[in-house]
Amino acid sequence: MGTPEFSVPVLEALVAAGHDIAAVYCQPPRPAGRGKKDRPTPVEARARDLGLMVRHPVSLKGAEEQAAFAALKADIAVVVAYGLILPQVILDAPRQGCLNIHASLLPRWRGAAPIHRAIMAGDTETGICIMQMEAGLDTGPVLLRATTAIDAGETTATLHDRLSQIGADLIVEALSHLSELSPEPQPQAGVTYASKIDKAEARIDWTAPAAVVDRQIRALSPFPGAWCEIDGQRIKVLGSGLADRLADGPTEGQGAPGTVLDDALTVACGTGAVSLLRLQRAGKGAQDRETFLRGFPVAAGTKLAQSEPAQ
Repeated sequence: MGTPEFSVPVLEALVAAGHDIAAVYCQPPRPAGRGKKDRPTPVEARARDLGLMVRHPVSLKGAEEQAAFAALKADIAVVVAYGLILPQVILDAPRQGCLNIHASLLPRWRGAAPIHRAIMAGDTETGICIMQMEAGLDTGPVLLRATTAIDAGETTATLHDRLSQIGADLIVEALSHLSELSPEPQPQAGVTYASKIDKAEARIDWTAPAAVVDRQIRALSPFPGAWCEIDGQRIKVLGSGLADRLADGPTEGQGAPGTVLDDALTVACGTGAVSLLRLQRAGKGAQDRETFLRGFPVAAGTKLAQSEPAQ
């Protein structure tokens, strides 16, 4: 049971390990692209390539869908970024319950956006937990966990791909040693929630410290993409780094927050400065800084539009 690209390596690993996949559940196809034609999710597309039965109900709350799920007589359900709430009757249907692959070190970052939130918060490590599912939001006991460092230049895109593969490897290990694993209840201390990313969070506030701005840019890359206005145009910023020469102190005398300090897109923040490394104009592809500046020069002294004050 999974939907986005993150879930595809898990499906592939289960098949490669020789497990009999009774069915693949995912979100329904949705309109996409210029023609707004229904497009199958990444999991559905891969499942069909593999010759597997695919189901994509809009909800699992109805008696008919619940009966169809129970009729599979599955030993276990593997759930990873599926996107639907599983009612208790669904959780209870597989003989050995439902296992969730969650992209954080529970109980930290329960919820919808654990990868984004870990980077945004400045965490130095994260990981994957294989969890027995129960009715609460990511509250179940943990069977296995694996840890990975969050590197200084990490974006959600790079961390997403690494965690996806870790999850695929870890679920295969969990299933092969299921009878030997002891579920570990999550501690009450250290619980945090990774709320869904709101697009309102994406506008860059240059008055924040450089470290905060840098984490925001990397956490929201590639989606939804942190953005600012340059010469009246909305520009997504998909890559950044701290400007070493200005990483710690204020930038008084060189420029107020939001001022471009040189010809290489170093921008003053509340304290310190960030270097903008990868950018995207509306209707165009993402470009590295040098390519972007050749087509859209930004001179030192340019003032970037500030974030609107919070309401």
